[in-house]
Amino acid sequence: MRSPEANRVHLVTELLIIGGGAAGCAAAVAAKEQCPDLDVTIVEKAHIERSGCLAAGVNALNAYLNPGETPESFLRYVKADAHGLVREDLVYTMARDLNQAARRLESWGLPVVKDEEGVYQARGPRSVSVHGERIKPLMAEAVRKAGVRVLNRVVATNYITDGNRVLGVYGFHARTGDFHVITAKKVICATGGAAGIYRPNNPGSARHKTWYPPFNAGAGYALGIRAGAEMTSFEMRFIALRVKDTMAPTGTVAQGVKAPQINSLGERYLRRYHPATTPVRLWATLEENIHGRGPCFLDTIRLTPEEGRRLKEAYLDMCPSMVLSWADRQREPGDEPLEITGSEPYLVGGHAQAGYWVDIHRRTTLDDLYAAGDVAGGAPKKYVTGSMVEGEIAARHAVAAIAGQEARLPDRERVEAEFRRVFAPLGREQGISPEELKEAMQKVMDEYAGGACSRYAVSSHGLMLAREKLRDLRGLEDNLVAGDYHQLMQCHEVVDRLEVARVVVEHLLHRRETRWPCYQTRLDHPERDDSRWLVFVNSRYERERGQVVMLERPVTEGCLYGSADLPAAL
Repeated sequence: MRSPEANRVHLVTELLIIGGGAAGCAAAVAAKEQCPDLDVTIVEKAHIERSGCLAAGVNALNAYLNPGETPESFLRYVKADAHGLVREDLVYTMARDLNQAARRLESWGLPVVKDEEGVYQARGPRSVSVHGERIKPLMAEAVRKAGVRVLNRVVATNYITDGNRVLGVYGFHARTGDFHVITAKKVICATGGAAGIYRPNNPGSARHKTWYPPFNAGAGYALGIRAGAEMTSFEMRFIALRVKDTMAPTGTVAQGVKAPQINSLGERYLRRYHPATTPVRLWATLEENIHGRGPCFLDTIRLTPEEGRRLKEAYLDMCPSMVLSWADRQREPGDEPLEITGSEPYLVGGHAQAGYWVDIHRRTTLDDLYAAGDVAGGAPKKYVTGSMVEGEIAARHAVAAIAGQEARLPDRERVEAEFRRVFAPLGREQGISPEELKEAMQKVMDEYAGGACSRYAVSSHGLMLAREKLRDLRGLEDNLVAGDYHQLMQCHEVVDRLEVARVVVEHLLHRRETRWPCYQTRLDHPERDDSRWLVFVNSRYERERGQVVMLERPVTEGCLYGSADLPAAL
């Protein structure tokens, strides 16, 4: 292996986008449309054609306003599903352009299912069916045609900062080991959320059969935490209700062929639980199991052959393992009900709302840094189109603000310090492997911070133990060892995951109520308390003290109605 000393790359660009998923691709294309001569660069850890949570495709656009739906009705739905606590300004400004994002995808070549009159085929009130197995290659092609520079397989390790200003990002190439110092006038973080914080639902060689991409390690969150950005709602974890073992999405069945949730007695048990919000559907399933009426299923036993064919077709667009499971067991979709279960918890701002605290333009609390998509907090139910809209909003504002601004070079001593930190694991002959440290972290989070083994519930005593044990594990980071650049990437992934895990524990400790069952269940505070906790729980890492400082923001900070571009009232 070549010494990394000889492989240093310094790039100056105007707009830097970290992450080549839905938000990042949309931001890049929008920026070039607004200013064709602008130098735009995407840094992507994997390869932009098959990266992130869209790598395997999608079979629906789950944020779309079908006839009868409006931005206002979408906001009401999202607010109710989040039990009253969302950034209304962010959700509304996203909702206004959801359909435009869908049309943009279609113009890029995405096949959208239509009826005989050419109208998008609704899968639900806010969802339309698509054949999206190739959605990422289509996005990547749009980025290429726009003239955007893409740096594939570059692992972002830290922001380049000067006080409160973000100047760019450090990183290294996961194949060549080149050390990248990339400076820019404006930076958009669009790296996605975090998987692998908790012990996986499936063990052993199947541990990567998860709902969220196992390679999304929370890098964007960790970059912001270490730089002192204000973060929000990390206690609102997302736990997906999925088909057992395959972890296939249940919405494909529940909405696609209208299969209800039933318990082992054949009862449609959701009728006992109101309102049946997204977290409550998961919590109800656990309750049925606890009271001896489980396991629970999606009732596909009465599917017609045509419905079964449609179901297979839909799964081939995003989760072919479900079709392979049926084939392996020589079953058809209508032969048996599908057992359902909860996944391990994830941190993802596009389904729940953990992420950066941003303003209406998606600016973070760090100067010249924006956040969009799964990494931006406060606005759940984004999915593909919502993430794209956020990327476009961030890009439009960033491009308008670039005029007259100069990219600044980082301090040489800081560059050298980051270089030494990044490559330190390669210089150690012995130590702890990233896989060992990750498994130790997952055990702590699973057992003490609300993993599947504790039915996702937490208490102050367990969380304080988690805090202590994570502190000990973080002390082992300087013992990480890597034999090649791929293992070096894994070292930085586990460092980032530990950073995120620490913030998750602090947020779970701070909110002393139960607002989102399963996502955030406090055994020692089992009731929802709007009189005290209808607030956003935020945090900021103070490097000098080495502490995560907790903050609270009133819900009214997200109610910006009355400004020129928002409705006066709902």
